[in-house]
Amino acid sequence: MISTELLPILKSVLPADAILTREEARKPFESDGLTAIKQVPGLVLLPTSRKQLLSILSACRATETPIVLRGAGTGLSGGARPLEDGVLLVMSRFDRIIEIDVDNCIARVEPGVRNLAISEMAAGYGLYYAPDPSSQIACSIGGNVAENAGGVHCLKYGLTVHNVIGLTVLTIEGEELKLGGMVLDSPGYDLLALMIGSEGMLGVVTEVIVRLLPIPPVKQLLLGAFNSVEQAGNAVSRVIAEGIIPAGMEMMDKLAIEAAEQFVHAGYPVDAQAILLCELDGNAEDVDVDSKLAREVMLRHGAYQVLESKDNEERELMWKGRKSAFPAVGRIQPDYYCMDGTIPRSALGRVLGEIAALSKKYDLAVANVFHAGDGNLHPLILYDANIEGQLKQTEEMGGKILEYCVAVGGTITGEHGVGIEKLDQMCVQFSPLEIEQFHRIKAAFDEKSLLNPGKAIPTLSRCSELGGMHVHGGVLPFPELERF
Repeated sequence: MISTELLPILKSVLPADAILTREEARKPFESDGLTAIKQVPGLVLLPTSRKQLLSILSACRATETPIVLRGAGTGLSGGARPLEDGVLLVMSRFDRIIEIDVDNCIARVEPGVRNLAISEMAAGYGLYYAPDPSSQIACSIGGNVAENAGGVHCLKYGLTVHNVIGLTVLTIEGEELKLGGMVLDSPGYDLLALMIGSEGMLGVVTEVIVRLLPIPPVKQLLLGAFNSVEQAGNAVSRVIAEGIIPAGMEMMDKLAIEAAEQFVHAGYPVDAQAILLCELDGNAEDVDVDSKLAREVMLRHGAYQVLESKDNEERELMWKGRKSAFPAVGRIQPDYYCMDGTIPRSALGRVLGEIAALSKKYDLAVANVFHAGDGNLHPLILYDANIEGQLKQTEEMGGKILEYCVAVGGTITGEHGVGIEKLDQMCVQFSPLEIEQFHRIKAAFDEKSLLNPGKAIPTLSRCSELGGMHVHGGVLPFPELERF
C-alpha cells in the first residue's frame, strides 16, 4: 500500500489532474508492451514541470516510496511494470521540442517527445533523427534513452547511445546532472553512456540533446527472396564482407512474411522461406554502385529474386511491412512473446537452427523478425494465454533462446532492455562478481534503491523467486536493498 503520509504532500504540490488514485484510472498503466507481466500501480503521477518533479522526488524520498518511471509504455521487457506500493511517474506530459539548432545539427527535447516527432519537426531543415524503432510513431525519446533503443537503420547509424549527445538528469536526491553536451568529448567518466540504457534505475531524464543528420538525397531498398533462412543468413555476412554498409538490413522468415503481407500488402513474395530487406542511402552515384553490388551478392548466395523499390512510396510500403510484423502476427495467434537476443552474424545459421529445434520441442510456432545486419534477433513465439501452462512454456523457451545467444558469443538483449523479463538470463550472462558491481553503481546513484527497484539486476546470487520478485541467491550485496 502507498504510504498514508505521501498523498497529502503530493496534493499540496500537484494539480488534481496530475494525480490518479481511482483504480479504473490506474489500471491502463498496469503494464508496458510486455502485457504478460502486469501490476496495477499504487499511484499514478503525471507532472508537467521540473518543480513538480523535484517535489515528487522529495516526497518519495522522505516516505521511502519506490518510483517506477514510464514513457509511452511501448517497452517490451516489463521495465515499466509498476509496483503496488509505489508511484508510477509518467513523463508523457514533458513533450516539448525546445529547440532545433540547425547550425549545430542538434535538437533539444523533453523526454515525452515521440521519436518520430523529432524527424517530423527537423524535416523542414533537411534533417532527421536516425534511430527508428518499430514503435517510433508512439515511443518516447525518454523511453529510447532508458532502453538504448535501436531500429531498422541502426546498422549504419547506431543505437540511441550513438545519437544522443547530452542529457539533463535529476537524481533521487534532487541533484541536477548535466551529462555530455555540445563538445565532441566530455571530461571525466562517461556518465552519459552509463545513463543511456540504465532503464530508469539511476535518475529521471528531463531533457535530451539528440544529433540530427542530413536527410540522404537518395534511398534504394532491395528485397531479396530466398528458399531457406540459412541462405538469407549467409547473404547478410557476404554483403557486409564486400565493404557495403547498408543503412538497414532486415530479415524475416516465412511465417513473418505471410503475416506482414496479409496485414500491410507490401508486395512481399509469400512463397519465400526468408526475405532480406537491404536499404542503401547516400548520393546517387554511391547508391547505384552499392545497389548493383548488393544485388549481385544476394543472387550469388541463393536469392532466387531481388526486387528494387521503384520510388519512395514503394520503399516506405516495404518498410511498413517489416515495422508492422509484431502486430501482424496477432492476426494468426492470440498472443506472442517477443525475444531480443544479439549474436555475431557468423552464428546466425546455428541460432536459427536452434530456434527451429526449440519450436519443435515446445510445440510453439516462431516468427523470426530481426535486424540481420547487426545480429539482433526478434523471435516472436506464438502462444495462447488462455491455454493453461502455455505462457510458462513460452517463457521457458524464450529463456533457452537467450541462453543459446550467450553460448555463441552474444548477449541477452540488443535494444529492449532486461526489465523483469530477462533477470534469469542476467545470471547466465554475468558472474556474481559482475552483478555485485552493477549493484554498486546503482547504490552510488540511488542508495535506498527507490528508482525502479527489482528491475534489470538480479538481487541475489542464486536464481529463484521470492514474492513474485526475482532474486539471485544467498546474501544481498547491500543491506539497504533488503526491502526489495
